[in-house]
Amino acid sequence: MRIELFLGEEKNESSAHEDTLRHKSMRKSLIESIREKGITDENVLRAMMEVPRHFFFDKEFENIAYEDRAFPIAAQQTISQPYTVAFQSQLLKVNRHDKILEIGTGSMYQATILAEMGARVFSIERQRELFKKTKSFNLRKRYPEMGLKFFYDDGFKGLPSYGPFDKIIITCGAPFIPPKLIEQLKPGGIMVVPLAEDEHHKMYRITKNEDGTYEEEVFSDFSFVPMLPGTNSNNTI
Repeated sequence: MRIELFLGEEKNESSAHEDTLRHKSMRKSLIESIREKGITDENVLRAMMEVPRHFFFDKEFENIAYEDRAFPIAAQQTISQPYTVAFQSQLLKVNRHDKILEIGTGSMYQATILAEMGARVFSIERQRELFKKTKSFNLRKRYPEMGLKFFYDDGFKGLPSYGPFDKIIITCGAPFIPPKLIEQLKPGGIMVVPLAEDEHHKMYRITKNEDGTYEEEVFSDFSFVPMLPGTNSNNTI
């Protein structure tokens, strides 16, 4: 059975982080380095400047939060490299009020960036351990109007009762383009998905046509954890 959570339902607070001038300076340097690597969407860069990445790390690791690299989190998953987050977000061509389905909540950082860009984000996580963290990671005080909804479910199935979606982003390496997700994408909608090719993943942008077919664009190589079916329920909520 699907479990869902709307941001702010829980009253439990995660351990507090401060966003100091030092953090903002490190974040500014990170954004400048991402811009130099070819990210040109100012809405993406602005959102990444506004959202403190160190909030998504345990406090003892926050000093490395603004290095441009992935970092391990719970359940053998990772918080994506900032450049990867920026690249996928730029490919998605986010507009304010877009309804976006994210497959792979992970640390919640990518979902928060999209919400900061003005999207309504519906995010699925298959790892119960990570989904549990969405209950205590309370962003409500900083982002009272942010449109974020979290679900514990199988990402290959999507959220048909909430679709169709303007955009879909997959933040794990898919073995193929999930047909149920294509069904839930609006005509003219965009899906950004890394597809497994050997030990690397090619980033694809899929644009759905009016007749249900779709066009593919292929971009750079990236590395992601694999997209797996079902849910991992080793822990209880």
